[in-house]
Amino acid sequence: MFSIVGRVTMGVFLLLFSQLSFAQDKKDKKDNIGTEVVNVVKPYTPTISDAFKVKEVPVITNEENAKKESVKYSILPFPVASTFSPSKGNAQGVEKAKQERLFKNYATFGIGNYGALNTELYVNEDLNNNEYIGGMFRHNSSQGGIKEITLDDFYYDTKIDLIYGSNEEEMAWDLKLGYQNQIYNWYGLPAAFGNTLTLPQSMALVNGIDPQQSYNTITAGGSLVFEEALVKDVKLELTHFSDAYSSAENRFLLAPTFKFDVLDEEIKTKVFVDYVDGSFKKDYSGTNTADIKYGFTNLGIVPSFVMKRDDWTIDIGAGLVYSMGKDNTSNKFYVYPSVTASYNVVSDLMIFYASAIGNLQQNTYKDFVDGNPFVSPTLNIKPTNELYDISAGLKGKLASTVSYDIKASYVYDENKALFKSNDYTESDTNANYAFGNSFQVIYDDMKIMRLYGEIKADLAKGITVEVDGTFNSYSNKYQEEAWNLPEIELNSKLDFMVTEKWFAGVNLFYVGELKDQQLNTDIVYVTAPGPITLDGYFDLNANIRFKYSERFTTFLKANNIMNNGYQKWLNYPVQGFQVMVGGNYKFDF
Repeated sequence: MFSIVGRVTMGVFLLLFSQLSFAQDKKDKKDNIGTEVVNVVKPYTPTISDAFKVKEVPVITNEENAKKESVKYSILPFPVASTFSPSKGNAQGVEKAKQERLFKNYATFGIGNYGALNTELYVNEDLNNNEYIGGMFRHNSSQGGIKEITLDDFYYDTKIDLIYGSNEEEMAWDLKLGYQNQIYNWYGLPAAFGNTLTLPQSMALVNGIDPQQSYNTITAGGSLVFEEALVKDVKLELTHFSDAYSSAENRFLLAPTFKFDVLDEEIKTKVFVDYVDGSFKKDYSGTNTADIKYGFTNLGIVPSFVMKRDDWTIDIGAGLVYSMGKDNTSNKFYVYPSVTASYNVVSDLMIFYASAIGNLQQNTYKDFVDGNPFVSPTLNIKPTNELYDISAGLKGKLASTVSYDIKASYVYDENKALFKSNDYTESDTNANYAFGNSFQVIYDDMKIMRLYGEIKADLAKGITVEVDGTFNSYSNKYQEEAWNLPEIELNSKLDFMVTEKWFAGVNLFYVGELKDQQLNTDIVYVTAPGPITLDGYFDLNANIRFKYSERFTTFLKANNIMNNGYQKWLNYPVQGFQVMVGGNYKFDF
């Protein structure tokens, strides 16, 4: 054993020695470093260094390795059969509100002080699935009785309308026929009437006045509405208006509307032919020898282009009107703006809207009577050139049950029609309307700045409130005042349900001061009197309703509760406190 180990050891030693000798010999050829003595003090004792535990989360300082990898993954849905079976439950019972029955017909009857009578009857019946026929009868009258009035002040207003129509799949049409009779009295004598006469002369003059005037209106017409056609709708009206003083007026109005799309945009075109022709037997002085005639034909077209972009809606157009007078001396061509726009600022909570619109308004004797039934049958009739009406406003909701509307307008009208009292004399040869108890129509160029505000609210179940106000500022070119136009108009309304059977309502409105002017031309004035101011007035009205059944309801109405004998027109005080009781009955055939 030893010999083998010794031989191996000796072989290794000889090999190492030969390598060292060879290396040393080679080294000596290049550089002789001399000899060195090595003293071995202690034999070599190897040691093992202490081991260190590797951290579980090593700190990586390599910036390249610190970047997060983008991981992309997808979910592969796999249907799993559910073994869950919910237990059956009972739905919570909800009390259904009883649906109120709707009736096609109704009748109303009411009587009150001042000999007031108010009746209405409306009937409507379906002839088949498409055709129907209907009619409306109305009568409103009072026997008068205003304090300190020397002339009759009763009035009657009776009207009947008939309609026959059809609603088909692609078209709806109707035909209308109507008649109205109105009786009024020129009871508004000036407060100083008779000052130039003796008392017997004044009394004889007043007793000789017949203040009654009656108006008769016959109407016929119809309308067409198409679902899908180039012609959207057509309106036709024929009106004949006359009075007890041989005045007569005819009006014809035809107004079709066309609608079509171009490149997904809507284009509308309104066309109208408006013709009026009339005459008065006398002028105000009664010196004319021939009838006073008037007549105008207005031909108009109003094309417009509608654009809708997100929250914007804009309707851009222009009105072109050619007016021809009966005497062929007042023919004229007009161009008007016709632009409307709206923008949803905050959904339906705030909507901004604006418009610039003009029009040639066709004035008629009937329209003036509707505005003031105490005009004299001697009027000057001509159109009003509404150059532009520019307005802008905001409307929307303050809450889910509260809505508002605020608008500012600037209007410029040429030949704006104004009511003004007629001057008078105290002569027994005058017409019955020529004693300061009638009104004329005068024209002026007028600029109007107007601010309008409205708010409506449903405060609780069955309680609604409405309040609105209009504030005007007038600028006249020729006249001293904006005759009989108020600067302030306020209106408020409250309706509420007391119980399921009892209902009530209150309405309060205010009209500001009015200006008028009137002269007794029998008097020679050193200084002519200036305009007369009519005080502004409040009017409070209320009503109570009791619903006896789904068919029958009784009511009690009270008007002018404050018993204010204000003057709506100069020398025309209104009735004081008025009360009316009646009922309404709904039915079907």
